[in-house]
Amino acid sequence: ESLKMLGVSMPELLTTLFVIGIIAESMTAAVAAGRVRMDLFGVITLGALTALGGGTVRDVILGNYPLTWVDEPRFLLATVIASVVTVRINWLMYQLRKFFLVADAVGLAAFVVLGIQIALSLGHGFIIAAVAAVTTGVSGGVMRDILSGRVPLVFREELYASIAVLGTVVYMGLMAAGVPEWIVTIVAVIFVFVTRLLSLRFRWSLPIFDYDEERAAQIDPKDELASFVRTRGRKIPGARRVYRKVRMVAEQAPVRHKRKGNSKG
Repeated sequence: ESLKMLGVSMPELLTTLFVIGIIAESMTAAVAAGRVRMDLFGVITLGALTALGGGTVRDVILGNYPLTWVDEPRFLLATVIASVVTVRINWLMYQLRKFFLVADAVGLAAFVVLGIQIALSLGHGFIIAAVAAVTTGVSGGVMRDILSGRVPLVFREELYASIAVLGTVVYMGLMAAGVPEWIVTIVAVIFVFVTRLLSLRFRWSLPIFDYDEERAAQIDPKDELASFVRTRGRKIPGARRVYRKVRMVAEQAPVRHKRKGNSKG
């Protein structure tokens, strides 16, 4: 079912992108391991977990066996070699940081599309395909950051999961429209790749939830709720006009004075 393009089939193209991605993930993970002074075994382990952890978690969740790296040990070997090479050329990693960002975007595109295709091949629909895409794309990075002793970047700064979901929407939408699968695959890969690079270039991120307990303790819930309702209510079409009329009527209404009772002395 794959289309031959320039002598390369679609599965071969995805595999190539996948290898680029896992090598980039392994090398960046090796750098993260070096920052916390791990030994060589720790570097290799963190590199393999980062590169192959997403696909492993996905396959375990979906019951897709054998696992990718078990079925194809060459992928595991590639991560080991990449991690060891990183240790030897660590002095060059800073100069190549932009290259690794691009390679990481390539890998994310491959991870997302492969996750979607595996979920669909197992008979799942859009929701599980999106979960598979997100899991494949972010789980490895989450493992890397947790083992490196920091809050995962995907939870506080970078757009990964959102791009994976959008990639799933694009993929499933084109499939529903009857577009040939090879075109769908190429478009989805390009979409995820470009969106990821744009998110890095323009520093796109989701809103940050910053809960300050001391500040929250000083806020009167009644005032905050009233302010919230008033602010949201004004955004309703025609609400401003109604609000002005109600306020005008309230201001023009006569002031009623309470009757003073007879004083007893």
